[in-house]
Amino acid sequence: MVKGLALGPAARLIRCEVPASSQGVAVGRVLVVEDDERIGRLVSRALENDGYLTERAMTGPEGLAAALTGGYDLVVLDLMLPGLGGDQVLERIVDQRPDQRVLVLSAVPEIGTRVAVLEAGAADFLGKPFAVAELLARVRARLRSTSPGAATRWLRAGPVRLDLRRRRAEVNGVDLDLPLREFLLLQHLMARAGQPCSREELLTDVWGLTFDPGSNVVDVYIRRLRGKLDRPERIETVRHVGYAFTVN
Repeated sequence: MVKGLALGPAARLIRCEVPASSQGVAVGRVLVVEDDERIGRLVSRALENDGYLTERAMTGPEGLAAALTGGYDLVVLDLMLPGLGGDQVLERIVDQRPDQRVLVLSAVPEIGTRVAVLEAGAADFLGKPFAVAELLARVRARLRSTSPGAATRWLRAGPVRLDLRRRRAEVNGVDLDLPLREFLLLQHLMARAGQPCSREELLTDVWGLTFDPGSNVVDVYIRRLRGKLDRPERIETVRHVGYAFTVN
């Protein structure tokens, strides 16, 4: 139960009949939180036809209650929801179930909003109107990605160590205070230690952006990380390319 939010009994979910996938086994469980009946039905049907088990919630409180019970491989979340805004639902999911992957599906057009929800912890953002083929491609991509809970727990590079399950970082045994996006950026760089990572690659893999937001968000986060590591030059600038994590 989330403090200050009366969710009542179990969330009112719409469980959908699901056809078997081409292999005869469902390939994942997806919660669709969408108050528009037509769009919710369209998304659920498309996912079911692709072999996923789906459940639907039509308000913010219902979606939050369902997501916090766990068991979903992905949550597809609208932003404009009755009862509790999608941004607040996302915030509470990330806070209480940080390994839960969330794909935000919204008609909000501002790039700033898209960047904000990705920085808040969403795995991806898809704007409305959308092509079903792109929705399915993004869902498949997110479910193919390895969640921290399934990965090897520890990632080490030089004196820096990451706990991928608890999303904690330390340098020479001293804990670092890293918000989610800084942690994910450091994880990406450390996993490719010694290799240059382009800004485009970081925007795609860390922020989930398939477009250039027209800002220096990568450089800002790199600067923040440098200020927290044992040495700023731990993250090297690779001219005309991007950045690389150095072990020495």
